[in-house]
Amino acid sequence: MFVENCRLETMIIGGRDSFPEGGSMQSKTRTIVVMGLIMGLMAGCSTGSVTKGEGDALLKRSQDSRQEWNKVDPQFDALAKKGNGYAFFPEITKGGLLVGGAHGRGVVYEKGQHIGYADLTQMSVGFQAGLQDYSQLIVFENQRAMDKFKRNEIDFGANASAVYADTGAAIGAQFVDGVAVFVRPTRGAMAEASLGGQQITYLPK
Repeated sequence: MFVENCRLETMIIGGRDSFPEGGSMQSKTRTIVVMGLIMGLMAGCSTGSVTKGEGDALLKRSQDSRQEWNKVDPQFDALAKKGNGYAFFPEITKGGLLVGGAHGRGVVYEKGQHIGYADLTQMSVGFQAGLQDYSQLIVFENQRAMDKFKRNEIDFGANASAVYADTGAAIGAQFVDGVAVFVRPTRGAMAEASLGGQQITYLPK
C-alpha cells in the first residue's frame, strides 16, 4: 500500500528524530542518507492514483488526526466546514540538509462531501537538518479557490507561510486569494512553516 510502504521506509532508513548539531560522522552520514530517502519518497511515492485500500487507510488516519486538531481547538473543524471545501494531510514528512524535501498525501472535501485525494511535494533550499512530521489543513473560502485547487493551480509564493494550529488560530484566520493554511507539528522540531515550493496535485476519486 502507498501510505504504509512510504512510512515504513522512512522509519527503517532514516528514523524520525531530529539530528544533533555538530554530531559525529555517523550522524552526518545518517543525515545524507535521510536526504536521499526524502528525494526517493518524492519521486517514488507519488503514483498519481489511490487504491480503495489506500484510500480507506488515509481516511482513517485523517479522521484520527482531525480529532487531535479538535482537541487543540474545535474551531478548526468549524472553519473547515464553513468554507467551500478543504484538503487535509494527516502526515507530511519533511527532511534534508542544505536542500530539503517533503511529501504527504491527504483527503479532499467539497461542501461536506469527500471528492478525492491530494498529493503534496515540496523542495526547499537553506540549512535544515533532520526529519520532522506535521499535518496540514488547507481551507478554501469560496468556489473560485476550490476550483483553482482542483485544476492544480494553487501556487504558494516563495515567502508564503502557514499558521501554526494553536488555540485561537482558526478564529483569526486570514484568507489569501481564498486560501488559508494551518500546520500542526506531530514529531520533530519544526523551525518554520514555509509553504514556498509546495506543489499539490488533486486526485479525484
